[in-house]
Amino acid sequence: MTVYALNLPDQLKHEVEQLAQSQGVSLDQFILWAVTEKVSTLKASFPQIAYRQGTDGQLVPIIKGTGIRVQTVVIASQKWSMSPSQIIHEYELTEAQVREALGFYAVNKEQIDAAIASEQSLEITNG
Repeated sequence: MTVYALNLPDQLKHEVEQLAQSQGVSLDQFILWAVTEKVSTLKASFPQIAYRQGTDGQLVPIIKGTGIRVQTVVIASQKWSMSPSQIIHEYELTEAQVREALGFYAVNKEQIDAAIASEQSLEITNG
């Protein structure tokens, strides 16, 4: 087994410790369980979604083979009120790709909303 140092924000670490204790497992066991569950879910449920490293070093979910970020599809759908068929045409995606990107968003809403908000605040600051 490989040893990996993990930095967690204090509040998240506290919450994870509480959940691990409530499950009767160690912190390491809980984190291993959570990562395993997440990897399994992503591999099984979202085969067309991959991650690439963004300019800020963070991993960004994209639609495989396109380089189009999931958050781009989400913004097109929510902010610009584009229908799935409009997104398909505008970004040259398949129906399955758009459906999977929006499904991935539904499961990872908090993470993607945070990325969108962060990017928008940078645009305002640099605007």
